[in-house]
Amino acid sequence: MSGAPVVVLVGPMGVGKSTVGGLMADRLGVGYRDTDDDIVAEQGRTISEIFVDDGEPAFREIEKQAVSRALEEHDGVLALGGGAILDAGTRALLAGQRVVYLSMDVEEAVKRTGLNAARPLLAVNPRKQWRELMEARRHLYEEVATAVVATDGRTPEEVTRAALDALELKDA
Repeated sequence: MSGAPVVVLVGPMGVGKSTVGGLMADRLGVGYRDTDDDIVAEQGRTISEIFVDDGEPAFREIEKQAVSRALEEHDGVLALGGGAILDAGTRALLAGQRVVYLSMDVEEAVKRTGLNAARPLLAVNPRKQWRELMEARRHLYEEVATAVVATDGRTPEEVTRAALDALELKDA
């Protein structure tokens, strides 16, 4: 494969990037890829295990390389991990790409993820941690986004349709 992805999805953990990405890929008749899945396959351990064993800085370096590789290789729908946009180099690589920021508020995050301890960055006081993460990241998501699609109270199908409409992309 070569060329840029048709669409790149960004947003916080639990927003539905994987679900919406799969639906979007099906509708567009292209492949789907998730950089978190790439990292797990390459490393042979979960994201949480990498955080615990090696720390966040080591994970972010692994993530940066996985995102760069996927942007070069994948020409379908690509979902990035929630923190991938923290890296300035990654944000630069996203310039000129069709990027959809899937957004949600904290109440929706609670419903979707339960804000459980399996999320390494949310292990202590998950609601407070989630709000702080979003305060730190929201402007970065918006910076790279071609379109912003709110997911609150919407089904994955409704979010997929809204994203395709926002990008003016038609089903295959």
